[in-house]
Amino acid sequence: MDTGTHFVFGLGLGGLAMVDPVISAHAYGPVAILLGTVAGSNAPDLDSVLRFKSNADYIKNHRGLSHSFPAIFGWAAIITACVSLMFRNIPWWHIGFWVLLSVVVHVFVDLFNSYGTQAYRPVSRQWVAWNIIHIFDPFIFSSHLLAILLWISGFADPTVVFPVLYGLIAVYYVWRTQVHRRLSRKVPLIDANRQEGDRYTLMPTVSLYRWNIVRRSKDCTYGIGEWDHGTLRWLDVMKCDEHPALEASKVNQDVQAFLCVTPFPCGQVKRQTWGYEVRWVDIRYRYRKQYPFVAVVMMDFSFSPLQSYVGWLSDERLEKRLRMNSY
Repeated sequence: MDTGTHFVFGLGLGGLAMVDPVISAHAYGPVAILLGTVAGSNAPDLDSVLRFKSNADYIKNHRGLSHSFPAIFGWAAIITACVSLMFRNIPWWHIGFWVLLSVVVHVFVDLFNSYGTQAYRPVSRQWVAWNIIHIFDPFIFSSHLLAILLWISGFADPTVVFPVLYGLIAVYYVWRTQVHRRLSRKVPLIDANRQEGDRYTLMPTVSLYRWNIVRRSKDCTYGIGEWDHGTLRWLDVMKCDEHPALEASKVNQDVQAFLCVTPFPCGQVKRQTWGYEVRWVDIRYRYRKQYPFVAVVMMDFSFSPLQSYVGWLSDERLEKRLRMNSY
């Protein structure tokens, strides 16, 4: 989920902790728990500091090791130790339980969106993305915000409002999961352009009634469409190239980082006067008829790299950046 949603999850879990009599009875219990749950709800995303090293390092590692089994307990232990040192009169295991819960919830909810995590490490390095909840979900965010406002304004007891909140959110997650499963079975059956071997992936949007769809064919062709209020529409078709320059580009660190995180890479090659422009795009992210998540390598005719880039840019900004770097 996005940073704002993780933040309100931290506040919400701090409110839920008021059901713990040890926490609610202590004068500084609510403060201690809020510090712990807010920190725990955001700690796994501290790998964002890798942006300062390079885009490739950030993209390759974001939601990787920091969201793994060992990291969950590591984050919880560090935060619990810090909060317990500040509030020595509160039993550390009560703080530790709620901090651990906040870290687990962070990793768990990240599994539901399209980007995914490497939550199964060290058992598996596979990226796990269930494609059920958008990275920003208006219902989840606004329901948290309402519950928090009711709590801090004194209109509702946190021991009532937050159990109700998380009960509703649990039902919401189950409902969205069932809708995703139902549509994943239905869409292939009604697609008039379906061919043998086609594979379909549904991905959530901010709207409850619109899903993005990727259809992958055996011939390396992607169909990009949407399910909108019960109607299936295909918006674009992209044919992936087969060219020696594509294979040569895979040794580039920017391309390696890109291919590490996307299940839907599509490579295209443009011949230029100076060599080849190799562009890898992630089919999942189509915005205003463009695919802004890209890895680009510019190489000469002997496939030696001249420059490269990986990250999020529109076509216009990408072209401008590459022109600037060519001087």
